[in-house]
Amino acid sequence: MHRRWILGSMIGVAAACASKPAPTIKFTACVAPEQGLVWTTFHGSNDRMGWNAVESTLTPTTVGSPAFGLAWSSPPFDTVTLSGKVYSGRAYGSPLYADGMPIEAGAYAGQTFDVLFAATTSGVVYAVNAFDTPCAPQKVAAGTVLWKASIATPAIVHGLDGGLPLGVLSTPVLDLAAHRLYVAAMDAGNGAPVWRVYALDARSGALVAGYPVTLNASAIEPVNTNGPCSWEPDATQFSQRSALALAPAGDRLYVTFAGYNDTVAGWMIAIDTAAARVAASFSVGRSSPLGQANGGMWGAGGPAITDAGVVFTTTGNGPSGYGPAGVPNTWGDSLLAWSSGLALTGTYSPWNFCLSDANDADVGGNSTQLLPDLSSTGTSTPRLVAFGSKQGNVYVLERDTLSGSLTVRQSCSATETWQSAATDTSLLPPAGPPYCDPTNAADCVAGPLNVFGPYSDSPGTNEDNSAKMRSTPAFFTGASGANVLYVAGSTKAANGPTSIAPSLVRLRVNTPAGAPAYLTVDAASADAVLINPGSPVVSSQASAGPVVWVVDENAQRTQSLAAGNAPHPVLYGFDGTTMHLLYKSGATDLDVGGKYVEPVVAHGVVFVATDRIQAFGAH
Repeated sequence: MHRRWILGSMIGVAAACASKPAPTIKFTACVAPEQGLVWTTFHGSNDRMGWNAVESTLTPTTVGSPAFGLAWSSPPFDTVTLSGKVYSGRAYGSPLYADGMPIEAGAYAGQTFDVLFAATTSGVVYAVNAFDTPCAPQKVAAGTVLWKASIATPAIVHGLDGGLPLGVLSTPVLDLAAHRLYVAAMDAGNGAPVWRVYALDARSGALVAGYPVTLNASAIEPVNTNGPCSWEPDATQFSQRSALALAPAGDRLYVTFAGYNDTVAGWMIAIDTAAARVAASFSVGRSSPLGQANGGMWGAGGPAITDAGVVFTTTGNGPSGYGPAGVPNTWGDSLLAWSSGLALTGTYSPWNFCLSDANDADVGGNSTQLLPDLSSTGTSTPRLVAFGSKQGNVYVLERDTLSGSLTVRQSCSATETWQSAATDTSLLPPAGPPYCDPTNAADCVAGPLNVFGPYSDSPGTNEDNSAKMRSTPAFFTGASGANVLYVAGSTKAANGPTSIAPSLVRLRVNTPAGAPAYLTVDAASADAVLINPGSPVVSSQASAGPVVWVVDENAQRTQSLAAGNAPHPVLYGFDGTTMHLLYKSGATDLDVGGKYVEPVVAHGVVFVATDRIQAFGAH
């Protein structure tokens, strides 16, 4: 099997004369500045909490001061040349972070650094030094590449943001116990592109024995727990945007797929990490024709996993006729829960999934978050799961008792009216807008909480640029003990593509004693308008001084990122208490990268992956 590996460093010394090779500096006695902090997966943990609660430097005062800004940028990621055209390497996935990582390759072998990990569309994976590190004979600068590994040969995917090369699209996952970094990539190195899953030694970038695992029909179809369903042989039709997820024991790796242009079935795949093989799969759709939307799983946050190993994720829309027909074993526009072996254990589909299927207004772009156990509050529903939707709704459910059938979604109709919102089986706030009689605004029923409006089920109003939310909530507990979620989205003007405030909203998790929990809007920011934001991340020192960080793509969903005039993304920092804007990066501070990325906060620095690693802090 063809594979090319590049291991190395960007540090060197110019040769004394052109006829002699440049000497290599051997760095010794490197001391990592920090210890104890890790961010091993999207949103930091398997529950997708999104909260760094040990950040003492980045207070609201510090972030709001003139001294805060872009501190450094790493060298650009490697480019790739296809058909004579040069493409930059871009990180669509978010960076990962680990204090005190030993390095075992190149000039830094035997030394320890605080390391950022990133993977790019060029098929290259990087370990980057996060902080200036004292070494002998000289320090190693922040942004230095400690090792890099080229794992895949990209191919152009015409469905990806105007036609970009695709190697890695999703956020990898780091297994510190095994010193492994798992990455999914599309590889065209042997001809026709295929999807593969790699395990790299996080200390060196070396490929772990037995990997990569090739994902094809012969590996996936025989272990489908919801089959029969055909695996699409054209890898360029698949989007593997969702972050990878690792079981608590490290024995199962979960990889999800969706289709570009609603052309293939969505899949959840479980890989046995020790045996390096596909252990189980689950096709979200099983009925023909497959040339339609079939429940793709593409939310950037990826699956969430409980300590007991139960796996949760949301799915995209299914064929519009499947709801009224009650087609069994098709799970578009739903929240699904599985055992570690991908046996379906729970389902939930919103009351209006028929309308959502027809209008592409599903929950699949909004990944799940598992809230901490709230038993101490006395609520009758202490174990919650939360997620959003393209409609701008945010849902919360008791995750141990999902209400749906394990064989078919409940009956619904494409002509549902506002009264039917009260039949939704999520945990509903008190009755009120937007589920009201259009001829009598005082006549309203309970329904899921609409956060980014205006609410609508009308055909076409929530597609592409009119979708209002494609992110994962971030959890925080304040000094008063109040539990809240921060959610990012785009309120729209008159159901169109134009975004207006608010774009960041704080939701209170109400937990009445002896009664079910529910969400209400607690506060919103009026200071910034985000066009297509990624997921928010919270940093604080325990319950004090929360700062909410969001990277906005700064472009409409359909805008090409392949064009030379693609807009630059923007980093925002908000005061989590007052909801006022503290910081907004400059128009060109961030280079053009991917979509739906989130930052990582560590020891007073905010890191963003674009076409390089970029760091923001006080200086």
